[in-house]
Amino acid sequence: MSAPILVIVAISGGLPERASLEALSLARRIAADTGGALEALLIADEAAARTAAATLAGSGVTTALVVANDQLTADHPDGWAAAVAQVAEARRPAAVVGAGTERGNELLARVAARMGLPMAANCLSVEPGERYRLTRQRWAGSLLEDCWLDAPTRLLTVAPNSVPVGEPGLSPAPAVEAVAVTLTDRDLALHVTSREAPERGKISLADARVVIGGGRGVGSGEGFADLEELAGLLGGAVGGSRVVTSAGWRPHADQIGQTGLRIAPDIYIAAGISGAIQHVVGCKAAKHILAINTDAEAPIMGVADYAVIGDLHAGLPAISTEIRRRRGTA
Repeated sequence: MSAPILVIVAISGGLPERASLEALSLARRIAADTGGALEALLIADEAAARTAAATLAGSGVTTALVVANDQLTADHPDGWAAAVAQVAEARRPAAVVGAGTERGNELLARVAARMGLPMAANCLSVEPGERYRLTRQRWAGSLLEDCWLDAPTRLLTVAPNSVPVGEPGLSPAPAVEAVAVTLTDRDLALHVTSREAPERGKISLADARVVIGGGRGVGSGEGFADLEELAGLLGGAVGGSRVVTSAGWRPHADQIGQTGLRIAPDIYIAAGISGAIQHVVGCKAAKHILAINTDAEAPIMGVADYAVIGDLHAGLPAISTEIRRRRGTA
């Protein structure tokens, strides 16, 4: 019987995170190719994990593993690394697949260090065999690398917004199995002490179908009012470049790019953004990009589908005004 494929599924707000569902889609393909069962280890406290397991109906997951340890919360990175390593050593999966988010890459890297195994981050495709043939992103997505991953248990993460979330099938909800792990005080020493809650009702950049990003050309924190107005009309979200967050015009949570969020909206409006490669990495998964910039030679123009050469503080209000006119609310 083939070894199982283990996918790490992070739970947030009672549901699997989108990046974990993308990892699950790739893990399901690997399981289909190898003939192994698809198992999921849920990253949440036991009660939340048991509740969330039902949402995996139709995903192909046969067993949802829930860690039974009262001391472990979602905010213990070393604790979860210890838990994943112990589960992997007990169940001996052919591969452990996680999301290529900052948190997901960190978790699998810690697991790799504990197990003494190699780990491949930000994979786009996987061809299983005696050795796994991988294509993965390197250098902030500016390079695609073909490589082999050869280990008793292959540890890999899936690049965000690179694998479509599969449509639910007809498979039943997975069986829930509690697994016991042994954690030391050292495993639990490092933990998150607090989190900044997002504004109520605010659409997240990761989920928004329309994103408006501002760069140095916005001019100031107050200059984002034009972006916020248009985002409100379109039901979108506002983000910014690294320059913007470094200047304190927007919080770091709004940063789009290599060291921020990677987004995949239907349309991304880049206002006053030059388009450094680090920023393009974060927005290139958008279906369409509209660039508004006074510089017709700005790098962002090379990836834009549409362009407006001009002042963003004239262009954005003009778009907002036209939307209101067509809606009869001008």
